[in-house]
This record gives sequence, C-alpha cells and structure tokens, in this order.
Amino acid sequence: MANADSIDVEVAYATPEDQLLLAIELPEGATVERAIRYSGILDRFPEIDLSRDKVGVFGKVCRLDRALASGDRVEIYRELIADPKEVKRRKAASDKAVDE
Repeated sequence: MANADSIDVEVAYATPEDQLLLAIELPEGATVERAIRYSGILDRFPEIDLSRDKVGVFGKVCRLDRALASGDRVEIYRELIADPKEVKRRKAASDKAVDE
C-alpha cells in the first residue's frame, strides 16, 4: 500500500506462452518508463525494446514520459504478427468452404 508520497501501479506484459503482472510502489510523479524499468520486467523479458515497442495505460497507447497515478496499469505491447481482422476473414472463408 502506497504511503502519502508514493503510488501503487502495475506493470503488465504477455507473450503467447507467459503473462506477468507486477505490482510496484513508486514515488509520486513517476513515469511509465520508470515503472517499467523499476519493475525488473526488462530483465525477465529481454526481447522488450522500449525504443520500438508501444506502451500504454489501461489499453490506451501513451508515451514513456507520461506521469502515472495510483492504480494505473502500465502495459507493454508486442508487435502483432498477423492482422486480427485478416485472420478472422481467413477463418470465415475456411469455415464456409467446409460447409459447402
């Protein structure tokens, strides 16, 4: 639980095989980047590249210098391998072909 001069936040990251949600306490005014670095998640997932990968708070993409508030969840997003809409179209076409 955060004291008067600190905030509680979470840092989240997921791969197809693993997902991690870390609860951390930071000083007030901490940024998204500081939360990520302080959490230790970069050591556990060395493939994360903050110069390339997008980050966000509660599903909304933001910059690394965004200030956090207590209760925020910082998310690190991986690059999509396939467009989800295209995958759905292919599956629908495949299902239709099977039905015919």
